[in-house]
Amino acid sequence: QVQLVESGGGLVQPGGSLRLSCVASGSISSISTVGWYRQAPGKKQELVATTTSCGSTNYADSVKGRLTISRDNDKNTMYLQMTSLKFEDTAFYYCSLWTLVGPTYWGQGTQVTVSS
Repeated sequence: QVQLVESGGGLVQPGGSLRLSCVASGSISSISTVGWYRQAPGKKQELVATTTSCGSTNYADSVKGRLTISRDNDKNTMYLQMTSLKFEDTAFYYCSLWTLVGPTYWGQGTQVTVSS
């Protein structure tokens, strides 16, 4: 069972930046796809971004150009660099490791609040 631990969330003003980290308890080098999701109060969970072992990335339209997903297999860690944050980015952010059936392993989440 892989354990994932997110960190880096917090309170930030609009236009600010944060970097989320997600450390896995085991190697992620064999994991094809890793991703970040978010869920705001009263809303459905939303796929924010994914990246594959080949380096391809995919982003939700709402975050394109502002959020960047990356992974460091040597550190068993994935990141979400968040810039130009908006009020609507406020949510609980989760990292996930995919298997053949899709997102399978989840972290406990970290809160990001964008507020002035």
